[in-house]
Order: sequence, then C-alpha cells, then structure tokens
Amino acid sequence: MQLFGTSGIRLKADAFLVQLALKLGFVLGRKHLRVVLGHDTRTSSPAVKHALLAGLNASGSVCFDAGLIPTPTLAFASRHFEAGIMITASHNPPDYNGIKLFNPDGSPFTDEQKNQIESAVLKDELVAAPWPEFTHPVVYLDAVEHHMQHILSDFTSRYPKKLVLDCGGGAGSAVTGGLLRLMGAEVIEINCEPEGVFPRPPEPLEQNLDELKARVAEFGADMGLAHDGDADRLMIIDNLGRFVSGDKLLVILARSLGARNVVTTVDASRGLEEAGFNVRYTPVGDNYISAY
Repeated sequence: MQLFGTSGIRLKADAFLVQLALKLGFVLGRKHLRVVLGHDTRTSSPAVKHALLAGLNASGSVCFDAGLIPTPTLAFASRHFEAGIMITASHNPPDYNGIKLFNPDGSPFTDEQKNQIESAVLKDELVAAPWPEFTHPVVYLDAVEHHMQHILSDFTSRYPKKLVLDCGGGAGSAVTGGLLRLMGAEVIEINCEPEGVFPRPPEPLEQNLDELKARVAEFGADMGLAHDGDADRLMIIDNLGRFVSGDKLLVILARSLGARNVVTTVDASRGLEEAGFNVRYTPVGDNYISAY
C-alpha cells in the first residue's frame, strides 16, 4: 500500500487516518527530537493532531504545537526545528484530511525520506521511549507573527489598494487579512471564518469564485484574492472581474522579479516559454520543484 502521494498523505478522515497518524508520530519521533506541528481548519484536524502528538510524545520527541496556520507558515517555521508536520488535505473536500512533512529548510520530504517512513509504518515498527523520556507538547504561538514579519521585511512600501479576500474558510483566515492590512491595504473579507466546513469548494478554480467576482465588482475593488484550504495556493480576480490563471500569474511574478530561468511542473502550460523564459519542467509535486 502506498501512503504518500505527490503532496503528502491525503485520505478520507476516518479511523484508519487517525491510527496512521499515531504510527507516524512514533516513527517520526524516533528520528526527529524537536518538531513543529500545524493544522488547517478541517473538523477532523484536532483528532489527527492529537494522534500524532501521542506518538511523538511517547517516542521522546518534543512537539511544538503552532495551531491553526497555513502550510507556507508551517514550512517557514520548520527552520527552527528538526522537522515540520502540517495536518491538511489542501484543496480536497472537507471529509478528507492528510499529513505533509517538511525539512528544516522548508522543503517537503524527499521520495527517499517518505519511502523510509512508509516502510517503517507499514511494518508497524513502533518503539516507545523509556517512561522518563515521555514528553509534553509545547504551545508555540510565534509561527504566524514570525512569518508575517519576514514577509513584511520584503515589502517596505505601503500598498493602499482595495482588496476582496476569499480564504474559502481555510487556514488563510488566520493570516492573510491581517498581513494585507499591515501592508496598507483596505481588505474586504468573504468566507474567512475558519469553521472547518468550507463555504465554497476549497480549490480556487474559476468556477468556484463567482462570489468573489461579484464582490470585486460590488465594491469597486482593485483585485480579488482566493486561497485554497491550507493557503499554499493563491488565485487572482482582476479589477474587471477576470480570472487570472496560475500560469499567467507565474509569468507576471517572474517578470516582476526580473527572472530568466523558471522551474515549474509538467502540467503547466507553455506560456512561460512563449513569454521568453528558460523553463525546466519537473514531475508534479512541490518536492520536485524545491529540489532545483
């Protein structure tokens, strides 16, 4: 049985996933003695989190619980730890959940790392620490603030734009609105209540963003922004209500950075090449992109 897909583990939230989380905690805790853990808004996330915590603490690993945070924030926080664990199923439906693992440099676990973990989990190689080495989880409240301050350090100007933000009820609700306001924007929030049952499909495809388009027009906004469930994806609606695809957005960002060489996945369009960039294509999965 293969547990890991192109972006971690994603399964229906049921007894199997909770049991799997416990086993993963034991296996990860044997190798990583200080880890940071975050989760998205799904109603199943607390159950998965506490199963992971039980395995980590029983194996002797100290786990720092960062609470509700976006996946990019968890990846950034991992630099202070031996590993990062994000509980999320990203853009999958609300009855799914999953687990994604990060190295201290913020990169996802490699295929080799995932294969080693998968082998140990499937063999039930679960070893508890001696009783005196059992640990307590530690509440870690600094992850969001540290990430926001790091982003703000790269944006020293003020941006007095009117924006409509649609977090889809996901983890971006904890960060993005506040961050944009600190950058000087006027932010109108829709679907930014982290209730765990998404008010729109969590994947920010154009057909799922009719409400955002309507609000951009209603408020005369300069732009609309939409996240997926764990806020590692951002899509844009322009001031005329037009959807800006991920491929077009990548061209815009690459040009603004003065980049010439771009790494993207094989499912991207050839728009980057047509725009004059040197493009390297990788298999689908952010771990392959980060390897370059």
